Amino acid sequence: MLAAPRRHAVRWIPALFAAALVTSCGTGATASQAQEQPAAEVTVTPAAGAKSAPLGDPIAIRTEGGKITSVEAQDDKGAAVPGKLASGGTSWTSDGKVRPGTTYTLTTRTTSDGGRKATKKTVLTTAEADRVNKLTNSPGNGQTVGTGMPVSVLFDNPIDKGRRAGIEKALKVTTSPKVEGAWGWVTDYSGKDRIDWRPKTYWPAGTKVTVKGALTGVPSGAGGWFVRDYDFGFTIGADHKAVIDVPSHTLTMYENGSAVGTVKGSAGSPQAPTRGGVHTVRSKNADETMDSSTIGYGDQWMLDAKWVTHLTASGTFLHSAPWNNSIGAVNNSHGCFGMTTSDAKRVYDFLPVGSTVEVRGTSNTERTDVGNGLEVWQESWPQWQQRSALG
Repeated sequence: MLAAPRRHAVRWIPALFAAALVTSCGTGATASQAQEQPAAEVTVTPAAGAKSAPLGDPIAIRTEGGKITSVEAQDDKGAAVPGKLASGGTSWTSDGKVRPGTTYTLTTRTTSDGGRKATKKTVLTTAEADRVNKLTNSPGNGQTVGTGMPVSVLFDNPIDKGRRAGIEKALKVTTSPKVEGAWGWVTDYSGKDRIDWRPKTYWPAGTKVTVKGALTGVPSGAGGWFVRDYDFGFTIGADHKAVIDVPSHTLTMYENGSAVGTVKGSAGSPQAPTRGGVHTVRSKNADETMDSSTIGYGDQWMLDAKWVTHLTASGTFLHSAPWNNSIGAVNNSHGCFGMTTSDAKRVYDFLPVGSTVEVRGTSNTERTDVGNGLEVWQESWPQWQQRSALG
């Protein structure tokens, strides 16, 4: 009578293990069913598969019912498209805007709320731009320039006024040491739109300058778009300046604020007085033909000059004038400052592109337009700040 309960107890123990086994198998079935759950829904903007996706926005990927775990994006040249995944994992956005006429391939990996992992490949092609807007920057990358040099960006197509603020925000100037400055919109002497960045005061010698323009996919107006980013840098060289005193027929050179030499010359006549104010050396040419027709004097002269230092775009130069027998005695030019050949070379060698030349004592009261060369120092700092599109 005592043996029966023991047999019953023996049968109960395997039953307990069997129950545990069933519970364990049930957990395994739930995990294996994860891939049978719906995948996270992925939405791409611009629309996936579009043949002419609209411009002006970044690539945006969003998901519902799960999280994005990674995104690989590249353009049709094989370049990676950087972007950022939101902290919650529900969205990814490219760092820049889409480029016109470009095909992008996107690989998005997700995990649904139910645990299903999935990969989605998307291909989209953006619309072509009606016009591609390019820019020409000055100084050139790697140049060493004078302490008065602005950053100058010339556009090959017009910029709508309503687009200027967005373009200005996309342009960044970084300096070492830190230098205060501002962008200003200018009409170039050629009639094209231009934007310049000038420091509040002259650059400190040795300053390193980097300019970056995140312009890919930025509209410029009238069907125009930028299709690439820009990145260039330059260095500020020695502090070399010059001052022309018109009544005394002299040009004095200064290094670090101290006079280091004076030459004689002839400035503009009373009928064509030299433009006053502070000019910036915009370019130089060792040999040049001085053609009167280029500055509105018809065919009055065609003269060969050496060591030509260009100030304004309209024709204010420093140059040799071997034909002038009154150098240093009479101001008789058509607005330039003429010197002997040896003195012109001395000035040419001393003044780098970007250095400043101040003209004092001239009877010319006309203010030179900022776009007539690199004439950013013709305005005060408050006047210059008014040229910004950012208010």
